Amino acid sequence: MFHSLIITKQFKGGFILLNKKNYIAILVMALVLTLSISVMAETRVVEHAMGKTEIEGTPKRVVTLYQGASDAAHALDIPLVGIVESWVEKPVYKYLRDDLSDVKQVGLETQPNLEEISKLNPDLIIASKMRHEDIYNLLSQIAPTVMEENVFRYRETVKLMGKAAGREEKAAEVLNNWDQRVADFREKIEAKIGEKWPIEVAVLNFRADHARIYYSGYAGRILNELGFERPEDHKKDTWGVKLTSKESIPEMNAEAFFIFMSDDQAVENTYQEWTEHPLWQNLDAVQNEQVFRVDQVAWNMAGGIESAHIMLDQLYEHFELEE
Repeated sequence: MFHSLIITKQFKGGFILLNKKNYIAILVMALVLTLSISVMAETRVVEHAMGKTEIEGTPKRVVTLYQGASDAAHALDIPLVGIVESWVEKPVYKYLRDDLSDVKQVGLETQPNLEEISKLNPDLIIASKMRHEDIYNLLSQIAPTVMEENVFRYRETVKLMGKAAGREEKAAEVLNNWDQRVADFREKIEAKIGEKWPIEVAVLNFRADHARIYYSGYAGRILNELGFERPEDHKKDTWGVKLTSKESIPEMNAEAFFIFMSDDQAVENTYQEWTEHPLWQNLDAVQNEQVFRVDQVAWNMAGGIESAHIMLDQLYEHFELEE
């Protein structure tokens, strides 16, 4: 128990007398100062695709150099000062535009502007080995830089950024929320489809002069998490395949199709030509009336955890499931 007056220090032959209230206030101030210095001095080592990087304190000026990282930064409430231009819906995807439209643009994902990045005086840069391996050393001279292996591994991006930005608890919360939705979807779609679950699905993309089947990548990883199967011929360790001839249409065959493509008349013409072909009419998904046009941003371009939720929203809708 404190006495009403406490002697704290001898001063010029006398003593300074403090009452209990003032003494407690000084102790609190000292504790806060100590904790602040501790946080500022905190240094952690983050392992990533290019090695290990030391990061001090909590980054306040972060630059992201691929779409999935900008998405994850938004989900983790990481303060951004620089982002790269979106592939479509330029300069920022619509689902992020309200919050990120004022963030400085630092070039393209495939060609970031190092001078502009340097001007922003960042304290952390998030990049991808797939895109930026050759400029890793240059980026590291500007600010501590961590690199994810790829651009579409939404889970790994969230985990890496959580560690780098000192937001691991928030990252765990974000991934837990995703896992809960995945579990809910799997339970409900299995209950609806019954013995036919899991169904085989294919992700298709039409271009102006060809069509594509995506074997892996962003949408493929999410579909795998949700329990969908892929046709045996689509289980290959590569991104996918380009189909330049309509005679290749049978290679697409699956029980359900998810088709994304750009808003372009030439692309639409290709889609109409291919889907009017007799071989298209023989495909299982067509005969089952399980052909779904989906959003190219959520299913391919964005590559983040928040866009994964948008993709999942669309799957709930397509299969008429209540969440």
